[in-house]
Amino acid sequence: MRAVNSTLGKALLCGVCLSAGVGSALAAEVNLYTTREPGLIQPLIDAFQTETGNTVNTIFLKDGLAERVASEGESSPADLLMTVDFGNLVDLVDKGLTQPIESEALESAIPENLRDANGNWFGLSARARVLYAAKDLDIDSFTYEQLADPEWRGKVCIRSGQHPYNTALFAAYDAHHGSEATQTWLEGVKANLARKAGGGDRDVARDIMGGICDIGIANSYYVGLMRSGAGGPEQEEWVKAIKVILPTFEGGGTQVNISGAAVAAHAPNKDVAVDFLEFLVSEEAQKIYARANYEYPVRAGVEVDPIIAEFGTLEIDPTPLATIATRRADATSLAEKVGFDD
Repeated sequence: MRAVNSTLGKALLCGVCLSAGVGSALAAEVNLYTTREPGLIQPLIDAFQTETGNTVNTIFLKDGLAERVASEGESSPADLLMTVDFGNLVDLVDKGLTQPIESEALESAIPENLRDANGNWFGLSARARVLYAAKDLDIDSFTYEQLADPEWRGKVCIRSGQHPYNTALFAAYDAHHGSEATQTWLEGVKANLARKAGGGDRDVARDIMGGICDIGIANSYYVGLMRSGAGGPEQEEWVKAIKVILPTFEGGGTQVNISGAAVAAHAPNKDVAVDFLEFLVSEEAQKIYARANYEYPVRAGVEVDPIIAEFGTLEIDPTPLATIATRRADATSLAEKVGFDD
C-alpha cells in the first residue's frame, strides 16, 4: 500500500464527529465523507485499518454531501466521497467535485456498466429492484414490462414515482424503450395500482400480506432486513407473506442501483483514497458488504448472503448506469405528466 504524509485539513476535521482520530503527522490517512449509515461501513473501515495501519477519518452526512464539499472548495480535507444511488454519484461529477483515477484493480473487479467510463466514480455494492409477489401466486418469472398489463389491474403496490429508487427504474425503462413507450407504460402501471403510490418498499410486503395488492416493486435488501428481524417482529410477519422474483427487461436483465464512491477533486491524500477504494472491491471487503446490508457484491464470484441467494442468480441489466442517469430528468417529467402519484 502507498503511504502519504499529510496534515492538510486536520484543523477542519477536528471536532466534527470523527470515527477515528487524525493520527500523527507521519501516519497515512484518508478522510471519508459518507452518506452511508455508519454501522454499515464501520466493519469495512476497521478491516482496512487493521490490514494497512492507515487511519480512516469519517464524517457522516445524512444530507448535503455535495453542498458541504462545494462550500469547502479547494481547501476541503475530503479524500473520498461515498454515497448511495448512482444519480448522486453522477451529480458529484457534474458539479466538479470528483477527479478521474486509473486503477487496474478497480476496473478488473467492477463491471463496466457499474462504474464511470472516465474513472470518476465506482460502484461498490448493488441492490436489485425486484418483484414482491403473494406467496401463493402462481408465477415464477416476470418482466418490468408486465407491470402495465391489464391482468394486474388493481393488484400493484409501489412507492412514490418520484422516489430515487423508482426514478432510476423509470429511467432504465426509458433507456430501453424511449420516452413515448415509457409514458404509455407508466400510464398502464398507474392504472394497475391497488392504492395510491407511496409509502416505503417494506410497505409493499405489508400490503400484500393485508390483501391490498398481489404484487409490487421494491428493493432486494429489504427482504434481508425483514427476515433477519432487523425491522422487528411485525416486519418478520410481513415478509412471510411474499416471495421474491428477479424481474428483467425484455431482452435485458434486472435493474440495479448501487452504493459507490468517488475520489474528491482536491483530495489531499489521493493515493490512500485509491488504496481504500481498491480494498473495498477486494474479496474480503465484498464479503463484508454482502453481510452488512444484504446487498449484492459487485465483484464476481463473491458469495451473497443466503437470504438473498434464495432469489436465484442475478443477471444485472447491461445498460450502463451512466446512460440511465441521462434519462432521469425525462423519467421524472413523465411520472409527473401521467400523475403517477396523484
